[in-house]
Amino acid sequence: MTQPTGQISGKKVIINLVICQIFLAILSSCVSLKSVTYFQGKDGKDSARYSAIPLATASVPRIEEGDILAIIVASLSEESNKLFNFPNVTPVYTTIFPGATTQGQQPLGYMVDESGNVNLPLAGKIKVSGLSIKEANALLTERLSRYLKDPSVNIRQLNQKVTVIGEVNRPGVLNLLNAQTSLPELIGMAGDLTIFGRRDNVMLIRTKNDKREVVRLDLTSRNVLNSPYFFVQNNDVIYIEPRSARVTAADRTVQLLPIVLGATSSILVLISIFLK
Repeated sequence: MTQPTGQISGKKVIINLVICQIFLAILSSCVSLKSVTYFQGKDGKDSARYSAIPLATASVPRIEEGDILAIIVASLSEESNKLFNFPNVTPVYTTIFPGATTQGQQPLGYMVDESGNVNLPLAGKIKVSGLSIKEANALLTERLSRYLKDPSVNIRQLNQKVTVIGEVNRPGVLNLLNAQTSLPELIGMAGDLTIFGRRDNVMLIRTKNDKREVVRLDLTSRNVLNSPYFFVQNNDVIYIEPRSARVTAADRTVQLLPIVLGATSSILVLISIFLK
């Protein structure tokens, strides 16, 4: 017994629509392994289990106007120690998740004024801008030795931060715990890139000598490991660009397409039933 021509053609249309839906779902979710793998070798391949790569070196950070310094002084006089260390309580940043803090709050410490000075008890104003932490330690130790017996000074910058935005799981302003925080460490603090984040075109914006540098870095290549921008610096901005798949997925037409196809399939099913 042969089926009516309209019923056969209707079933063919339904089958074709189902195939199209499956194809679109696969196409929209397809991301190549090569595009999301970090630190690949030449041509995206690993030719050996071990390869020696020159180490990137972090630049020595210099104290700038507006920096907030925790200056811890130790000497044989407990009273003097309390006098110097009183402003250096735990920073008042509120942690949202490890490494990230709320904006607008500021840790306590010694502020470097617009002239590059810190104002210490007894010693008064001391110019520290332009100095490294090691140099500032030596300078403050020498100055305070005039008032204290065998002083020891330990300085730490409290307001080191980097902004991470774009296709990461936890975008925000992240605190730097030390001056040698690498870009992979920072990305780890931000919860890693999403599957839609472009690992081959990471934008780094850095302010240096009143100028802004814009650098593109490829995290899928091992060459980034010896890049001069491998270590982030205070006030860097990292932007992770989305892939075209993210834009496509966010497009309302693409979002509605499965619904339209599903509704069309249902209508054709009903029509095929009535044609029996």
